[in-house]
Amino acid sequence: MMNTQRINRLGITIPKLAGPFGAYVPAQQSGQLLFVSGQLPMKDGQLLASGPVPSVCSVDTAKAAAVQCVINALAAIESTRVSINDIVAVTRVGVFVSSDATFYDHPASANAASELLHKIFGDETGQHARTSVGVTALPLNASVEIDFVFTIAPERN
Repeated sequence: MMNTQRINRLGITIPKLAGPFGAYVPAQQSGQLLFVSGQLPMKDGQLLASGPVPSVCSVDTAKAAAVQCVINALAAIESTRVSINDIVAVTRVGVFVSSDATFYDHPASANAASELLHKIFGDETGQHARTSVGVTALPLNASVEIDFVFTIAPERN
């Protein structure tokens, strides 16, 4: 099954790419790798989750935010000459969670993103290395930010 077919079956609508982005691009290809800049949980111009987890933002809200970050990464992919169907591997996912000093369950938010990537790209292609870290603050006071590295089909180089 094509990646875009899975996205459609999941009822996901890929949004228009948000912006402006400042002094960087949303995605950059290097050989067979596509690096997607950190994605915030923006939807319809609004931040879905702000503040540290769990004192201001609940773990469940942070999970939903991580899912939105994945959806926004799809928009970043589509902003390049690469199609989502050209993705042959989700190579690496870096999850940053704005969190309280005593919060240690960062993987809960990261798992929500990883699980969606598996649903979109399939178990084999969706397997990836991952980092999940807690930080004191993120841009716009977001609760979650995620960056990605994808491997694309050789013929797309």
